[in-house]
Amino acid sequence: MPLEMNREVFITCAVTGSGGTQDRSPHVPRSPKQIADSAIAAAKAGAAVVHCHVRDPETGAPSRDLALYREVTDRIRDAEVDAVLNLTAGMGGDMVFGGIENPLPLAEAGTDLVGVTERVAHVAECLPEICTLDCGTMNFAEADYVMTNTPGALRAMGQMMTDLGVKPEIEAFDTGHLWFAKQLVKEGVLEPNALVQLCMGVPWGAPDDLNTFMAMVNNVPDDWTFSAFSLGRNEMAYVAASVLAGGNVRVGLEDNLWLEKGVLAENWQLVERAGSIIENMGARVIGPQEVREKLGLVKRAPAGVAG
Repeated sequence: MPLEMNREVFITCAVTGSGGTQDRSPHVPRSPKQIADSAIAAAKAGAAVVHCHVRDPETGAPSRDLALYREVTDRIRDAEVDAVLNLTAGMGGDMVFGGIENPLPLAEAGTDLVGVTERVAHVAECLPEICTLDCGTMNFAEADYVMTNTPGALRAMGQMMTDLGVKPEIEAFDTGHLWFAKQLVKEGVLEPNALVQLCMGVPWGAPDDLNTFMAMVNNVPDDWTFSAFSLGRNEMAYVAASVLAGGNVRVGLEDNLWLEKGVLAENWQLVERAGSIIENMGARVIGPQEVREKLGLVKRAPAGVAG
């Protein structure tokens, strides 16, 4: 796609994630109320989109509990501030092998491997405007862990999302993931005006050097909308890089816990800082209704409200 700075930028806040960060910062939300409150504060600070996982309220461990997703969804939709709701659908494909000499049976701790209908059950239950679709299998930093997303599973999950009227946000951790996402569009599984998140610096996906980033950007079709992020200390640098390359931005405690050296961040502070960078570049931060118009989304009514 041609390089042209984006002048109308939306911010996604990735509120809590599913990584082992729950004990590294008191600001990482655990309970549905904490997650929703943090998402609402981020929306007030300028995030048009809030990307949510859920966690066990007691331990902070990642969860796929439908009741937790329902509570988070209802609290955000009932809030006085508007936001586009984006739920993860990345869980349920986690495999932890038994070791390099005895890979089977899979380790019970960390393995969460279920069928595609169960992986998308909370999406069907809550009907967010957006949900994620991790478009490939990948090794992460952990020694024996693999995130599994087979072509067959991705075709099925993508079709389920499309049929539900929920827009998939393609999570691309490397160039091959974009290659397969374009195949899903070609096959009619995903609609042509696709949405993609370029996930940079996640071990062992695409490194977050600018040459690799531009290779990713150059593999995004002209009629797609893209956003990008990087982890840790490079989070804010990628706010500027993505806007300059024509994209939108993602920040949040899923990707980075720090506001500056020695200072733990809250989600709203990361959103506020991203907004300042965007505006200082001469661009404008757009709101949730403009995002809906741009992406063809329909706002869902709060629970119990007709229409």
